[in-house]
Amino acid sequence: MKVKNIVYLVLIVALGGLIAYRISANKEKNSEGKGKGDGKKAAMVAGIVLKPQVFSDNLSLSGSIEANEQVEIRSEVSGIVESINFNEGTHVTQGQMLFKINDLELRAQLSQAKTKQALASENERRAKLLLQKEAISQEEYDIASADFRSAQAQTQLIQAQLAKTSVKAPFSGKIGLRSISKGTYVTPTTVVAKLVNMNQVKITFSIPEKYATQMKVNATLSFTVAGSKEQFKAKVYAVEPEVDVTTRTLQMRAVAENPDGKLLPGTYANVALPLENINDALLVPTEALIPIQNGKKIFISENGKAKEIVVTTGARTDKNILVTSGLKAGDTVLTSGVMTLKNDAPVKVTLK
Repeated sequence: MKVKNIVYLVLIVALGGLIAYRISANKEKNSEGKGKGDGKKAAMVAGIVLKPQVFSDNLSLSGSIEANEQVEIRSEVSGIVESINFNEGTHVTQGQMLFKINDLELRAQLSQAKTKQALASENERRAKLLLQKEAISQEEYDIASADFRSAQAQTQLIQAQLAKTSVKAPFSGKIGLRSISKGTYVTPTTVVAKLVNMNQVKITFSIPEKYATQMKVNATLSFTVAGSKEQFKAKVYAVEPEVDVTTRTLQMRAVAENPDGKLLPGTYANVALPLENINDALLVPTEALIPIQNGKKIFISENGKAKEIVVTTGARTDKNILVTSGLKAGDTVLTSGVMTLKNDAPVKVTLK
C-alpha cells in the first residue's frame, strides 16, 4: 500500500514539474516574440508632405447639343401639295415659301363669301337709310347689320385659311430631308421636313445638387465632342429654378457659336464646368487612397509609424484628388506600399 502511495506521489510531482516547465517555456517564448516584434524591420514606403495649394476645381459632365431653334414643318390645312419650293439640305430664309397646297376650292369659297358680303353690305346700307326715315324699326336694322358683319367674318375666315395653303419658313436655317412629293395629300399631322437653325447651339447638362449654389449665369465653360480634339467655348445663359427630386441634379443650359456648322444637334458633349478656386486645397495622389466600406482611407506617417485616417474627398484630376476633411497641412501622406500596411506598423518614409 505504501509502495502504491509512493508511486502516486512521484507521478504527481512529475506532472507538476512538467506543468511548471511548460509555463516557464511559454513565458520565455512570449518574451522572445515580443522582443522580436519590437525590433521588426520598418517597411520602406514613399510619401509626400501635404502643402496647401491653389486648385481650380472643374466638374466633368456629359451634356447634349441641341439646335438653337428647331421645328417640324407641317401644313395647317389638309390638301394636295401643288408645288415644293425648297431643296433638301439647303439653307432657307425666314418668310421663304416652302410648299403650296392646292387652293382652288378655298378660292371658290372666298368668291362666294365676298358676294354674300357685298349683298349684306348693300342691305345694311339700305336699312340704315330706311331707319333714318323711320320706315323700319331699330330691330330690323340691327338684323341687317348683324348679317353684314357675319358675312364679313366669313370672308376673313376663308382668307385666313387660304393664306395657310402657302407654308413659309418661320426662321432662317437649314432644312432637312422632305417626306412628301408633289401631289401628296397632307394633313396637319404630316411632317414635311425639319428646319434647324444651327448658327448657335445649346448645350444642356445637369450638375449634382451640392454644386447648385456655385452656379452663375454668364459663366464660361469648355466642351469637346466625339471625333474631334477641338475645344469649344460656351456661356451659361439659363438655370432651372429647382433641383430635380428624382435625380437630385440641377439642369443648366449654355449657348455656343457655331458659324462653321461643326457642332451637330443631337450629339453628346463632354463638358468641363469650372467652379470657384480653392486657395488652400489639399491634394493627394490617387494611389494613396484605399477604398473601404464606408468611404476611403489614407495612411500617414506619425512618429515613425503608419496611422490610418478616414477621409472625405472632392473633385479629381488625372493624378490627384482633393481631400476635404481628415487631413491637415504638414501631414506626411504615404503613397506606395499602402495596400499591405497596417495601423501602427513601423515605416521608413522616402519623401518625393
